[in-house]
Amino acid sequence: MATQKDSEGVYSISVTAKMVGMGQQNLRQYENRGLLEPERTAGGTRIYSVRDVAVLRRIGELLSEGLNLAGIRMVLQLEASNRQLRRELDRLKDQD
Repeated sequence: MATQKDSEGVYSISVTAKMVGMGQQNLRQYENRGLLEPERTAGGTRIYSVRDVAVLRRIGELLSEGLNLAGIRMVLQLEASNRQLRRELDRLKDQD
């Protein structure tokens, strides 16, 4: 289960790019395309969270399966919606 700490930015763009095996320009492009939104320091420097790293790895998987960025955006949105619906279903089951 994701925690608040998972969404806190801790990695610089260079470290994140190395962790996921992508170029820094790719990470900037994915942000520009709305696939993820890293935190920014007061000076505007991008800092990536554990959750951002997971999203970037998922993007890499989907790219290797042949999806384009528009398709990846749709998949990520559907996966997020599915997670939300599962949480709601679990909550409703717990009320019984």
